[in-house]
Amino acid sequence: MNGGSLIQGALRRDRLLVISCLLFVVVLSWTYLLTGAGMMQEMGEMLMPMSSGPWTFGHAVIVLVMWAVMMAAMMLPSAAPMILLYATIAQRRSERGECATASGIFAIGYIAVWAAFSLAAAALQFGLEKVAMLSPMMQTTSIALSGAVLIGAGLYQWTPLKHACLRYCRSPLDFIMTHWRPGAGGAFRMGLRHGAVCVGCCWLLMLLLFIGGVMNLAWIAGIALFVLVEKLSPGGDWIGRGAGALLVAWGVATLLVSF
Repeated sequence: MNGGSLIQGALRRDRLLVISCLLFVVVLSWTYLLTGAGMMQEMGEMLMPMSSGPWTFGHAVIVLVMWAVMMAAMMLPSAAPMILLYATIAQRRSERGECATASGIFAIGYIAVWAAFSLAAAALQFGLEKVAMLSPMMQTTSIALSGAVLIGAGLYQWTPLKHACLRYCRSPLDFIMTHWRPGAGGAFRMGLRHGAVCVGCCWLLMLLLFIGGVMNLAWIAGIALFVLVEKLSPGGDWIGRGAGALLVAWGVATLLVSF
């Protein structure tokens, strides 16, 4: 077997390993959500939503973990092409001394950014509960807030910042060529940067969880599917703009109905 065949075999093995790890994390995350872990708690002899409990330190940690797992379940599928391309390039460069485990470090950096977003989301949930604007299913009870979030999310779909972030999410090679950094530290920084780009692309879409209900699994899956289509489908740019127009119309209708 020649050197080229050996390299190609190593690339295939590494690609399969990365795919298996990503699939494992995504399946584990969705299993966590589907079983209600972190979303329900025992109060006496009854199961109650996590939002029904007092905000002790333990409760806050469980809510934070719930958000972090939810973000992993929703965002890792759409980030898979970027991680797989990074793994391929990192493995090719490993023949010249690059870190062979860089793809895992890259993914950790990416997840770390969404974990930070989860902390902000948990803090927002805490604030909304304190002012009695959140139902037990973690759905906003304020029509004004619902309308504002819907309109804001819809308008954001048309902004230059949204499309600058979406361009990098839709073009993994452009991102890697522009932001490549060598070594383990470079892999982590690249993961952080790509995570920041994804948060910039999707943060208002994630706030829609408070509209449909953070505990509404169908709503969670729907948003995750939309993010996947927007990032990976050929017409993702225009699908995003169309969805933005619909969100604005929905928000305006929500506000008008309240009068």
